[in-house]
Amino acid sequence: MERRECDILIIGSGIAGMSAAIHASHLSKGKLRVCLVSKLHAMRSHSVSAEGGISGVLYGSENNDSPDMHAYDTVKGSDFLADQDAVEILVKNAPKEIEFFDHIGVPWSRTGKGSISQRPFGGMTIPRTAFAADKTGFFMMRALYDELLSYGNVEILHEHYVTSMLVKRGKFICAYAVNLADRSGKVLSAKSCIIATGGYGRIFNFTTTAHSSTGDGVALAYNSGLPLKDMEFIQFHPTALVPTGVLITEAARGEGGYLLNAKGERFMERYAKSKMELAPRDIVSRSIITEIQAGRGILHEESGLSHVLLDLRHLDPEVIDEKLPMVKELTMKNINVDPHNEPIPVRPGAHYTMGGIHVDVHGRVFLDEKRSVAGLWSAGESACVSVHGANRLGSNSLSECAVWGRITGTEAARHAMSAGQNSALDAKSIGDFYGEEDEKIYELLNGSGSVNPYKLRDEMHGIMEKHMYVYRKVGGMKEAKKRLAKLYSMSKSICIEDKSTVYNTNFRDALEIKSLIALAYVATSCALERKESRGAHAVVEHSERDDRKWLKHTIAVKRGDSVGMYYSQVSITKWKPEKRVY
Repeated sequence: MERRECDILIIGSGIAGMSAAIHASHLSKGKLRVCLVSKLHAMRSHSVSAEGGISGVLYGSENNDSPDMHAYDTVKGSDFLADQDAVEILVKNAPKEIEFFDHIGVPWSRTGKGSISQRPFGGMTIPRTAFAADKTGFFMMRALYDELLSYGNVEILHEHYVTSMLVKRGKFICAYAVNLADRSGKVLSAKSCIIATGGYGRIFNFTTTAHSSTGDGVALAYNSGLPLKDMEFIQFHPTALVPTGVLITEAARGEGGYLLNAKGERFMERYAKSKMELAPRDIVSRSIITEIQAGRGILHEESGLSHVLLDLRHLDPEVIDEKLPMVKELTMKNINVDPHNEPIPVRPGAHYTMGGIHVDVHGRVFLDEKRSVAGLWSAGESACVSVHGANRLGSNSLSECAVWGRITGTEAARHAMSAGQNSALDAKSIGDFYGEEDEKIYELLNGSGSVNPYKLRDEMHGIMEKHMYVYRKVGGMKEAKKRLAKLYSMSKSICIEDKSTVYNTNFRDALEIKSLIALAYVATSCALERKESRGAHAVVEHSERDDRKWLKHTIAVKRGDSVGMYYSQVSITKWKPEKRVY
């Protein structure tokens, strides 16, 4: 048995995971052994794809802005499902994180006076989104990775896939990881563990997310019997490029882009007159689909997708070239459209998952309705803290990753410094766990399964696109749940045709597809349970928000092959629910 012992294990290498590693190292003055595990090369985490920016009140007195205004925008944008104590932590600490990234080398776009530039974003009353052109996530990741390489106490395991973890007697013990280079398995034991593996957007086919966004950490928690929260809330970004699904950043509308229908109308005036194209994403996405359903969309003949147009032609060419260079690069490379001269075909695509692992405001993972798991945290998109509620405002995600990366890294370090050594009982549990997991992996590769994983994935995508898209119907969700339950059962008999051990992508894909099907099943089960429309969850038969019955979080837990459900209260500190009008 190959066993690696460390003080802190971090699963996931995006902004949240790398931030956690850095702040844990800072607190311990480099004395703690930190192991960062990524199924990719660490710099290929989906965080590099974040384009638009990171929110925070930097110049409140100059802009008539304040943390309370940022919090109110966030709470209103969440359709009042966000936990307000968590939101207050976010807005208080976000400016400090922007400054931290400035200190480690992020080249923020700046004003003529040298201040960090901030652009408008959907649902924000004040321009408070700091940015580095439209490649913000990449520059933040590069700065974090360069910083981490200088730490002698941090080991990075690239291309290692964590398939399971051991939680026993209410305590995190260890995780099992497969080295994708040669299929060898190892146990990673630690005093503290942080899950920061991102979201599960790939349960949809038309999505802005990377192929790696398969919700591995969320499925890891679910399969360990830990609760998931608000899984029904999946954000559809209004402007995914047709036909590829590549993200066209909200910054394009923040810099003044228009949305046009087939008649050339700026149709957002019908739906959010005060905010127009900069209404929150759930509202803009529903508006686009409403236009398409009313016959005012444009058909892309090759893909069969109907869409609207994002028009940047009226912008100063320098705005596109200096502030939106990635948009131009993407449209030119993918569809040979120059945004200086032609409008961009777009429609809503799955983008962000508000739901995730059920955690408290410190990022501690819940064990049940009252207790948390000793030594286990989650941060970033894999966690549901919940600062986004039913709908995330653009640019709050990078703030969340940075803020809770610091919080969980600091908490995990304190726990590791005070925790004792593993007991003899833990050592026996680890040995048994390794044997069981090694056997499971062997069986997956060499067993008698006959189910093609790619056919399961394609069927799942079809179900989700039809029944769990921008508008949902009760009958459709019932059908989806029934069919996904069958796929979930079939996923236990997956066949891997490629039996090789060296960089076996068939093996990796099978692991990811098993996670995706489980999470699609959970998300659909939760969506069917919530009988209202709130934020990104729009149900045709229950078209209104129902605060009396549904101002609460859905909590899903694994009950054999079924999804168990209970609820938790929304934390309300200052802002009572009100009608959400823009």
